[in-house]
Amino acid sequence: MNTNLKLNILPDKEGFFGNYGGQFLDENLKKEFQNIAEEFLKIKDDKDFNDELNYLLKNYVGRPSPVYFAKNLSKKYGTEIFLKREDLNHTGAHKINHSLGEALLAKKLGKKKIIAETGAGQHGVATATAAALMGLSCDIYMGEIDIQKEKPNVDKMKILGANVITVKSGKRTLKEAVDEAFSAYLKEYKTAIYAIGSVVGPHPFPMIVEHFQSIIGREAREQFLNLTNTLPDCVMACVGGGSNSIGIFNGFLGDENVKLYGVEPLGKGEKIGENAASITYGKDGIIHGFKCKLLQDDNGNIANAYSIASGLDYPGVGPKHCYLNQLGRAKYVTVNDKEALDAFFELSKTEGIIPALESSHAVAYAIKYAKENQNKKILVNLSGRGDKDIDFVLKQIK
Repeated sequence: MNTNLKLNILPDKEGFFGNYGGQFLDENLKKEFQNIAEEFLKIKDDKDFNDELNYLLKNYVGRPSPVYFAKNLSKKYGTEIFLKREDLNHTGAHKINHSLGEALLAKKLGKKKIIAETGAGQHGVATATAAALMGLSCDIYMGEIDIQKEKPNVDKMKILGANVITVKSGKRTLKEAVDEAFSAYLKEYKTAIYAIGSVVGPHPFPMIVEHFQSIIGREAREQFLNLTNTLPDCVMACVGGGSNSIGIFNGFLGDENVKLYGVEPLGKGEKIGENAASITYGKDGIIHGFKCKLLQDDNGNIANAYSIASGLDYPGVGPKHCYLNQLGRAKYVTVNDKEALDAFFELSKTEGIIPALESSHAVAYAIKYAKENQNKKILVNLSGRGDKDIDFVLKQIK
């Protein structure tokens, strides 16, 4: 492992983290995206912009989210398990962190509309919320399967004034929602901004989302030190596109003794088409304008991704995760559907906290790790709450 890492790792001017990322786009779009990148780099250090964002994060979102010692779970499994409670944010997940930032950026750029995709609906709700607050129109693309699974979030988006567009192509899940949202953006990029839902897509989107999500790690590191007078032995977070995990990892990148675990969805099994574990089973490829570890079939075509958690159901992964994996700074592991469901109920019944199915993957790995590694301090990013998943989960156990 390379132990000479800075606290943060930024992309180069072309948007690459090592061999991953970049812009694989039409030349006209490259100009627009370069303009967004340049404006973002100016705005992110602007005092007025940050004063407004920080005010909203504190008084609208409810930050800082606490780090909670899960006493009952810890006692049961013989180790100390702490939860970074992103589930307590307004709208119920970490997604509001970057959605507010993207909406503020859109206003600064003079855009009138936000276009976005969503899987589990958390990014959709957060984007619709931010758009309503900022007075922007909002189109949310969502796969038909995910609309059926995540009805509470669909209803919330509509109440907030968003136009929810049903995607009926392909597998009708997150990948197709990204396809259609991106296509729509290409037609409206002069008046709209694409508020992407994770650290994926062409540069500068991974950099933008990462910037706004890094507040998780900054808070968590300070909070953990205040609680325990030490740092955690390991930090764990689920990885689909990878925004919540990059957010918390960034707080600990420079702490070489803190192990970082990204938990990917193994779904139904190891066979391609049965999981969404892009780093574990993927090969280098290009999707949605960027290069990453990508699930592919024997002919090199993008393979179908599957996870019980709609927010993890994506065949690619953020370029920085690919780079951290290559460096050996983070380790990427898997949890299957059953393990995630078991963890969903375990945390609910042991701590009285109902997690999102996405976050349940990280909880499941923490439990698995604790059984084999006693007397450790484990910090789990509980990226979202499970209100949206309850109806679907109950159907799985009937």
